[in-house]
Amino acid sequence: MHIISPDTPALYITSVARDRLPVFRTDTIKTVTCKALHEARTSGDFAIYAYVIMLDHLHAITDSVLKPSKIVQYINGIISRRIIDHLKQHGHNASLRKLQRESGTRGHKYSLWDHHSNIFQIFSEDMLMQKVGVENLFYIFHQRELGHHIVLECRCVFDVC
Repeated sequence: MHIISPDTPALYITSVARDRLPVFRTDTIKTVTCKALHEARTSGDFAIYAYVIMLDHLHAITDSVLKPSKIVQYINGIISRRIIDHLKQHGHNASLRKLQRESGTRGHKYSLWDHHSNIFQIFSEDMLMQKVGVENLFYIFHQRELGHHIVLECRCVFDVC
């Protein structure tokens, strides 16, 4: 059981789609993303306590059993691979063109993410509940009411607390 403390913080991760593209707007892509999050969690053997998928970004709260960069690598890498594969398999060429980039050192043609995920450490269960309960959920519903964002998916997965 993970106990959140200054020595073993939880991580609040924000990943933003490239150029703030509204990647997560369809139910199909939301489902692909949710399955990819589960795959990342099981592949990396880390816990995801909560996540929310917005139109052009996602937030996730995880444990810190791995280095933060490694957790982001699992989450962003698997989501990216699954979404790009889905777009290719279903002939969504216009969407793929929006994600196209110059081939980098590893030969990737597409990029789903801006490459600067934001990682914030959570040092107590009170901070965790604030992020999950007050800040995140209030923010989401408040933004929906004001019409600034359309909330597409909100799931809380309390694996370990």
